[in-house]
Amino acid sequence: MLKLKLALLLLLPLLVLQGCATAVVTGAATGASIAHDRRSTGSVIDDQGIEFKASYALFKNKEIYDQSHINVTSYNGVVLLTGETPSEDLKQQVSAEIKAIAKVRRVHNELIIAAPSALPSRSSDSWITSKIKTKLATEKGIDPFYVKVVTEHGIVYLMGILSRAEADLAVSVVTKSAGVQRVVKIFEYTD
Repeated sequence: MLKLKLALLLLLPLLVLQGCATAVVTGAATGASIAHDRRSTGSVIDDQGIEFKASYALFKNKEIYDQSHINVTSYNGVVLLTGETPSEDLKQQVSAEIKAIAKVRRVHNELIIAAPSALPSRSSDSWITSKIKTKLATEKGIDPFYVKVVTEHGIVYLMGILSRAEADLAVSVVTKSAGVQRVVKIFEYTD
């Protein structure tokens, strides 16, 4: 029994330090992205809070949560809702839930009235998003960190704080990407 207690005592610091390492790496990555963002640090934190509060509010509303597939993306207080919900009434309930969250400036409700999408459809959307992010990273004249890309049903939503020239370049890159059905711009412009 003494050996077991000693072993646990020796393993405890390793487990705790392992968690700290994860926190340090995650914190460093978040810090690096904040340093390279046109939003203020406070806005980045507010956006994370909005997304968390929105997810929790939708989770608490069992009618919405059980029947819908909803993605919430916040960028500079502008919220994009994508996914599926089975009725117009639920779509409006989702908007009302999100609008009630502090620091939400505007809501773009792009929910489709349909049953929740299947995994293959979501995987295809993830693949399109990955391809677009890669293309933006190699494109001269635009910083890929300034553009938030969300894809749902082949529709690509672009968010960010950009100049009009940067926005036009981003849209040009996206429209040339395979699998893109449509591009929706939700930009804020610096000029």
